[in-house]
Amino acid sequence: MAKLKVAGTWAGVLEVEPENWTVLMLREEIAKRSNMGTESINLIFAGKVLKDFTSEEKSSLSHLGIKNNSKILACRVSVEEGKTLKNELLADDERNRRLARIKAAVTALSKRHADGALPIEDFDIELEDQSGKKVHFSETDRQAIMTGLMLHTSGKQFIRKQMFSDALEVLTMGEEAFSLCNPKSIELVDNIPILQIDMVWCYFMLQDIAQLSVAGLRLEKAKEGLERAHGKDSSRFRLLQAGRSSELALYLRLELLEGVVAYHSGQFDKSRKFLTSAQAKFFQLQVPDEALSIVMSMGFGEQDAKRSLRMSNQDVQSAVNLLVLEREQRKQKREDDIRRRNEIKEQKRYGVTPLKKAVDLQKLMELDSIGFEKELAAEALRKNENDTQKALDDLTNPDANNALQRAIESRKRKRQQRANDGKIEQLVSMGFERSIVISAVQAGGSLEQVMHQLLTHPRADPIAAADNRSNTHDSSANDNASTPGSTPADAVLENLSPDTVGIDNSNEGPSATEIEQRDLEMEDEIADELARGDAISDYNIDVTQEGEAINEYLALLDSGGGNGKASSSQLSH
Repeated sequence: MAKLKVAGTWAGVLEVEPENWTVLMLREEIAKRSNMGTESINLIFAGKVLKDFTSEEKSSLSHLGIKNNSKILACRVSVEEGKTLKNELLADDERNRRLARIKAAVTALSKRHADGALPIEDFDIELEDQSGKKVHFSETDRQAIMTGLMLHTSGKQFIRKQMFSDALEVLTMGEEAFSLCNPKSIELVDNIPILQIDMVWCYFMLQDIAQLSVAGLRLEKAKEGLERAHGKDSSRFRLLQAGRSSELALYLRLELLEGVVAYHSGQFDKSRKFLTSAQAKFFQLQVPDEALSIVMSMGFGEQDAKRSLRMSNQDVQSAVNLLVLEREQRKQKREDDIRRRNEIKEQKRYGVTPLKKAVDLQKLMELDSIGFEKELAAEALRKNENDTQKALDDLTNPDANNALQRAIESRKRKRQQRANDGKIEQLVSMGFERSIVISAVQAGGSLEQVMHQLLTHPRADPIAAADNRSNTHDSSANDNASTPGSTPADAVLENLSPDTVGIDNSNEGPSATEIEQRDLEMEDEIADELARGDAISDYNIDVTQEGEAINEYLALLDSGGGNGKASSSQLSH
């Protein structure tokens, strides 16, 4: 037996068996002694609210660290709040499923966009430095960094929604992904120290004093990492940012958190030093109404104007220059995205290499510029894993050149056969007799034309019908053109897998089966969130909450709160 010291709605000593008692049993016993319903109290131990776990393994008091002489605080809550606790438990499975979906979608996206494979989507995910320039890593590091960045982005989305527990789980996954990188490759990358700061911010917002020691270590690593990435006193970073202090809000949050950790560790002088420095940065980041009015009068929105002024030391001209630069960068990005989408469409026409890589368009342009037919040059690069010299050897060798041409014709025939098979399967699924459908499709024409023939002349000679069509339609009809509002054959093919019709599609890129296995909703959500960010979005912090926390902790120090160690109830925001 163990004796628990209970305070709050009921005060006294309660004897329990930690190995056999569950949180629910403890809650029921304390509720009974408090003359209250079980849904009307919260139990707090070690700064955390105890939940009624459904898993037997997790539900025992001993598993939660509750032992003899442990202190339990019982707090009164409304019935509605008590019901909310139950709803939280019921929502755990859904939450876990969503977190698993995020991890799976991020892993799939990073794999597809890091190894040079032809993307299923019509976009690429690329890595940029603080100035917006593309950076390059090895394939392994690139995949790990992409995974970490996407998980970090998802975690920040949860932070904005005030879902700090979910954010912490996703950020932990991101930390694990970054740990797979070569340390030398990422020592100048600031995303990892920023992720560490975001994790400690989550501890703070969750009032989780139990993570105090871990928080201190994370902040130390973050500070060291930022100095490596930004240079001493942020000199390298400011050089990239044309002298602007874009990083000031991030360092404010870092110093606030350092002050909070020091305060709860009993290091009050150190805490005051950090908090005073953070407060100075907070005052420096306050935007004067006059400056804000001037920037907004130039046609910029309030939020953009405030952000640019904060990042430019309240200098109006520098803030305007930043906003103009960002506008130009967004325009350039839109143009680059359109160009890349067109490139991907072109690459998909050429198929993939034996190792499933896309044809290198830069090398293709080089071969095209010296006179080789583009489609033939693309086939040579595809066959030779984008090795330019081997491609040149094949293009200049008559026998190899003929083999390339035969391969191109073979792929065209396969595509046409796949298109015909798609039409046949679609029409047969509508109830038409297979043998008649095959004859009609082989006679030529678009899906609509073949369907019209089957509906109007189900037993007619399809060859003769095709001859009649050729006399009444121009050549575009034979190229599967269709009238507005109709459904072309290619739209039907999007829902058909080549595997089901026996076509060798190994060089054509991702199969329909692979595409169907994607979690489109989650991948699109992550991609949209990435698209909204830029090279300095991590530094765009409102700092209102930080300012309130700074004042609160300085007040605690001034009121004598530094005479002893702070309790968990003082870890607030």
